[in-house]
Amino acid sequence: MTLRLPRSGKVRLGLTVFALFVLVALIGPWFVSTVLGTTPTRVDVQAIAAGPSWQHPLGTTTSGQDCLAQIIVGARGSVFVGLFSGAIATGLSALIGVWSGFVGGLTDRVLNAFTNLVMTLPGFALLIVVSGYVDNVGLVLISVIIGVLEWPSGARFLRAQTMSMRNRDFTLALETTGESRWRIVLVEVLPHLYGIISAMFLRAVVAGVFAEASLAFLGIGSADSVSWGTIIGQAQAQNAMLRGLWWWVLPPGLCIALLGTATALVNFGLDELSNPALRTANPKAVRLFNRRQQQTRARARKEASAV
Repeated sequence: MTLRLPRSGKVRLGLTVFALFVLVALIGPWFVSTVLGTTPTRVDVQAIAAGPSWQHPLGTTTSGQDCLAQIIVGARGSVFVGLFSGAIATGLSALIGVWSGFVGGLTDRVLNAFTNLVMTLPGFALLIVVSGYVDNVGLVLISVIIGVLEWPSGARFLRAQTMSMRNRDFTLALETTGESRWRIVLVEVLPHLYGIISAMFLRAVVAGVFAEASLAFLGIGSADSVSWGTIIGQAQAQNAMLRGLWWWVLPPGLCIALLGTATALVNFGLDELSNPALRTANPKAVRLFNRRQQQTRARARKEASAV
């Protein structure tokens, strides 16, 4: 089966915005140092808590640091946490959920019980506790903690989907021919779950970005790393909104919201690709079909009048 890119404008918009954020995360530090000629930590003593201007398009902080430079460089930290934690959560969900659902028996009961146990844990509270016991928590450790705590719900869903395919004809036929379970799972079962896993990964990316921002808002994180969450956390610590410094808070918040919106729009496309009932017909094919239908009806009326 050949997969085609969705024709929906919303999906293309989501892909464009998501790709833009990834691009900013990749080249952001270079762009800030080379093009803007500044750094996120450089202090402009002539512009302390200054509003947007030509020199500082998004204003400055109470320390005189450029907010635009911080947002551009902070994109790397937020996108990194989202992608890394999303990859960990999705990988664990696929490994445990698919294997548990396909193997069944005692292995399934043990893995399902473990999944339910982890799911009952208060994830965000546990995240705060674990992060609080580690000095100078870096982005890598935060990503690992978020990913390890985000996988149970996805594993349960993939387990249910795999159980529905475990007794289908193609899997039973392969088992009777002596194929190993690992090969059946990797080659035959997983391709049917790519759409679900892809959508799950995008949701995990957004959850990771939100979790990191929430931790930074509470003051948990490395002081050496810059992300959208740390920017909002520092602004909150300085009572930016109460002091009218909206340019310090709103832009990073809007970036997080836009990233979440972009992933939701991309999910529409993944649903369209994985679910034939949601696929949009080709507009040219629809017009051609309607034209032929009109020609058929006109021909039928002509034949009827001739009779």
